[in-house]
Amino acid sequence: MATPVPLVCSQTVSRVSSVLNRDVKQFGKKHLFDEQDETCWNSDQGSSQWVMLEFPQPVRVSQVQIQFQGGFASRQGRLEGGRRSESLEKIGDFYPQDNNSLQSFAVADVTLDKLKVTFENSTDFFGRIIIYHLRILGQKL
Repeated sequence: MATPVPLVCSQTVSRVSSVLNRDVKQFGKKHLFDEQDETCWNSDQGSSQWVMLEFPQPVRVSQVQIQFQGGFASRQGRLEGGRRSESLEKIGDFYPQDNNSLQSFAVADVTLDKLKVTFENSTDFFGRIIIYHLRILGQKL
């Protein structure tokens, strides 16, 4: 099995459920992938937040890495994926810890063009999620 590589690239299209106060310059989705420790995606209030990724080619995802801000983490996450023209299928659930460390979650090998990461049950009273790093690892096919 080949060593997993980062799958998010400049051609990956990303969308998010919300941005705090619509301030995309300070809290936008680009900060999920910029590898900067000082920047983050900060969602607005809500019961469920998500990140949707569309890759420029099929990929096989093997691991998801997420670094939350403690107090603004998700207690339960869900991964869904699919091929470009198909509807999303559930891949699995993951259960993050409420802390500041980079957390890794194994993914059952699945080939997809699009991946949706949903964050539910936030540790924040208002349902906000703050993520400093989101890394999707696997193989480009």
